[in-house]
Amino acid sequence: MFSMAAESAAVSIREMEPADAEAVSRLSLELGYQRSAAQVRAWIEALRCAGREQEAFVAATENNIAGWIEISIERRLQAAPFAFIGGLVVSEGWRSRGIGRRLCARAEAWAWERDVETVRVTSRSTRADAHRFYLRDGYREVKTSLVFEKPRPHN
Repeated sequence: MFSMAAESAAVSIREMEPADAEAVSRLSLELGYQRSAAQVRAWIEALRCAGREQEAFVAATENNIAGWIEISIERRLQAAPFAFIGGLVVSEGWRSRGIGRRLCARAEAWAWERDVETVRVTSRSTRADAHRFYLRDGYREVKTSLVFEKPRPHN
């Protein structure tokens, strides 16, 4: 049997690939987001064709995807460019083994390679475990916001 350290070491962090779509889709459900494997695959393929201001990484084991992270460079008129973690999930069975930290470290390195000074992440108010994770990882809470959406009208 592997120790926790050996299990974590057996996980590699790499760029997300179209072949990961099914596993990424299942993990997205753990965040509460339903995206089909086909939708995820199309997103990954579009990412590979787009500019390099967005990336996604997976934590891959020998037979599984244990987690993923997505990061992008955001350019806003009112602020200096920043990197934004749009999503991070580690499968429930793989949590507390350093995988989330390794995914964040890879995303942060990607951002620093692009000369971005800040990495930002948002987290739903109900995700207290995630909040503790980010605070332990060196992030600090800087503001509280509400999110508003307006759906496209259908004629």
